[in-house]
Amino acid sequence: MKILTAQQIKACDSATIGKGISSINLMEKASKACADWINDNFKTTHKFLIFCGNGNNGGDGFAIARMLYEKSFDVEVYINENQKDFSADAKINLKKLKQISGIEIKDFSSFSILKDEKTVIIDAIFGYGLNRKLSGNSEKIINKLNQTKIQKIAIDIPTGLYADKLMDENATVLKADFTLTFQFYKRSFLHPETGKFCGKIEVLNIDLDQDFINETETDYFVIDENIIREIYKPREEFSHKGTFGKSILVGGSYRKVGAILMSTLSALKTGSGLTFTIAPECANLILQSQAPEAMFMDSGEKYIEKIGIVDKAVYGIGPGLGKEIQTQKALFEFLKSYKNSIVIDADALNILAENDKINLIPKNAVITPHPLEFERLFGKTENSFERLELARNKAEELQIFIILKDHHTAVITPDRKIFYNITGNSGMAKGGSGDVLTGILTSLISQKYEIGKACIFGAWLHGKAGDFCAEEFSKEAMLPTDLISKIGKVFKYLSS
Repeated sequence: MKILTAQQIKACDSATIGKGISSINLMEKASKACADWINDNFKTTHKFLIFCGNGNNGGDGFAIARMLYEKSFDVEVYINENQKDFSADAKINLKKLKQISGIEIKDFSSFSILKDEKTVIIDAIFGYGLNRKLSGNSEKIINKLNQTKIQKIAIDIPTGLYADKLMDENATVLKADFTLTFQFYKRSFLHPETGKFCGKIEVLNIDLDQDFINETETDYFVIDENIIREIYKPREEFSHKGTFGKSILVGGSYRKVGAILMSTLSALKTGSGLTFTIAPECANLILQSQAPEAMFMDSGEKYIEKIGIVDKAVYGIGPGLGKEIQTQKALFEFLKSYKNSIVIDADALNILAENDKINLIPKNAVITPHPLEFERLFGKTENSFERLELARNKAEELQIFIILKDHHTAVITPDRKIFYNITGNSGMAKGGSGDVLTGILTSLISQKYEIGKACIFGAWLHGKAGDFCAEEFSKEAMLPTDLISKIGKVFKYLSS
């Protein structure tokens, strides 16, 4: 799914209107999509308090109020009575609303904090076009709404949030439980500093002009199931183990064998035809007993001292590797000679960062840093927007793929494209989850998935397995090893 800027979305609205639907009818369609979703998901709600601005977001709010009233809900509408300059379509819907005697229209100032669990607040004050920090009555009412401990639904985007960038310092933003947005994700939904205001995102299709969407260029995308189903390759019946590649997982050290074991198991579960593990001798018994399908290749007694190069294999290197001097030398020698597909993670990244050896990362490599590892590699940034921009620059400069792990993991390609992953959950924020991802990616690349597609598919598959784990075990109790057990369920889901 493409992510468009606020300016592009406005142009898309105009293109849709140019194809024959009037602006007021487009507003009606958007409002109906919201009202229908609210009706389906809040059937037991007694009352909706709808806060409307003077622009088209407020017009949506007026129309939603009318539609919810027609569905037999109790509705109150709040506006800033000091503002008279309503947009043309907002005026039309406000006029319709005033003709309904059962809906009371009040001023923002008359709202008082309440704790009624059967009441829901709907925010339709400012939409995606906001380009300044809130002030005056708008800021006051948002502060008051944020103090109210009842559920809140934002229409299009929480008031106070920008669509494409970080909000201003000390800005006031509505803290929503749900955001009902139209047709597209906004970039601000997908970053930790801003996404925390959005709650659960629901993207409502309002049939904006598909030709415009197809023709509009963007560097930002959300990984959705349409993309994944285009990438996924079901296994051919007439095939053999050689068909599905050769994965070599490199890592483990004294007292850190679990990491490379999880990578090995996840590579196997993801479908690797032949799987090898290069680890120190101290890992032999654990790996042979816990992953008998993989072949063990020892290197050193307690720490890896040599990394052999195997022809036509894909390497995943780093989980539990440690940073012993002999291991560092082995990594440097390997990278100087190895020029094929590789996934670099964890301690391997830290070794490169600490020794200023980033230039050893081969072209088309995949690196999978979390934010702190990324900072060690490429330098400090002020926020996640700046961090992603730096990642785009580095991916292009080094001609590598960067999978930047975060609440919404982002895949950054050498041609500066960013793909945000929306599967996964906070239950995956535990040591070992990244080791599972390394195994998944190594396995997919070894199975001849094009590297960029393997990154997109791997990030999604990893997160989807996490979502299945959270459903069964809870976010608190789920373990990284549970992710491995759910990989098969993800493949069954895709093949159904």
